[in-house]
Amino acid sequence: MINVEIDARILAVCPGMKIGLLSADVVNGDTCDELWQLLEREAQAVKQHYELLAINQRPAIAATRKLYKALGKDPGRYRVASEALCRRIVRELGLYRLTTLIDVVNLVSVKSGYPISGLDADKIVGDTLTMGVGEKDEPYCGIGRGLLNIEGMPVYRDAQGGIATPTSDEERTKFTPSTRRVQININAFGDEMPLDECLSWTASLLEKYASATNIETMIKTDF
Repeated sequence: MINVEIDARILAVCPGMKIGLLSADVVNGDTCDELWQLLEREAQAVKQHYELLAINQRPAIAATRKLYKALGKDPGRYRVASEALCRRIVRELGLYRLTTLIDVVNLVSVKSGYPISGLDADKIVGDTLTMGVGEKDEPYCGIGRGLLNIEGMPVYRDAQGGIATPTSDEERTKFTPSTRRVQININAFGDEMPLDECLSWTASLLEKYASATNIETMIKTDF
């Protein structure tokens, strides 16, 4: 299991944060109909339960937005990924059907409210991820977004640089059809879905739909 460290500036404003860590060997591919139907059902549940202006009041989303504000980042301009997914659902814009790994992460994020970092473990440089605060002009290419201004944003860095934020993961470590080992970090800056249940469910989804083996999980609280 990869080592995770947290910058004191983040712990100062979010002392109770927890991270659910999962690593596994997987097989990626096109999202099957059964997985897609699960995601559509969860999307329908979100649509029925939340109005647009209430999405940012979900506990996990609200806690992440609070952290952004404390670090000087505007969460309305740089939305948390789980919030952006739910807003898209409620606005009836639909979801993109992508690959199994991406859609498993999207499914868990929509249901739990947590921003999730889904990383190709073989592309992570070094054996430690450190969550710090984005710096001015720090290079970061968000998936499908191009250069992203991560100043004041929580960011995971490996030995080479930034690879994940609650708004968007980085192109360098993204899931691809050739991904064979994953590192998934479920970032609980505030409690919503019990994190042990969230981890267990994620593992079961990966087993069923991505032929996951050698699964390791833990909840990190001692930073």
